[in-house]
Amino acid sequence: MKNKFSKSWNSSVKPNKQRKFRFNAPLHIKSSFLNAHLSKDLRQKYNIRSLRVRVGDKVRIMRGQFKKQESKVEDVDIRKSILYLSKVEHTKRDGTKARYPINASNVLLIELNSDDKKRLAKPEPKENKEVKEKKSAAKPKVVPAKTAEKPKKATKKSE
Repeated sequence: MKNKFSKSWNSSVKPNKQRKFRFNAPLHIKSSFLNAHLSKDLRQKYNIRSLRVRVGDKVRIMRGQFKKQESKVEDVDIRKSILYLSKVEHTKRDGTKARYPINASNVLLIELNSDDKKRLAKPEPKENKEVKEKKSAAKPKVVPAKTAEKPKKATKKSE
């Protein structure tokens, strides 16, 4: 098996190939693994099902020992595809507290950090060429009214 990431990778049922894809993916693709579902209110407001989690977002934990707890996103580790939340810590044997890593698929976005205006701006939907052609065929072509014709310039012909 090759170690490097392949752009031509489509999909596989084999878990080892899926893990390999996620592990060897470049950062711009690993970033898409950090998407989380939106709450019902936000889903209706923005007409989006899921969104990339960012620092400052408020989330509710849906799975694990911290289930139903709400907190803000403190840090997002793209390399490990992990979130760190405030007030979500576990106590180590020596008594010190450590941040608890949580997967983005196990949280629900409740409140969004709206510092970036482009984050929620919807891009214009791309139309197919066929759809554009049908629209242009349906519209009548407007021909401008002819104005008085200008006289043509006489050209000298040598004989």
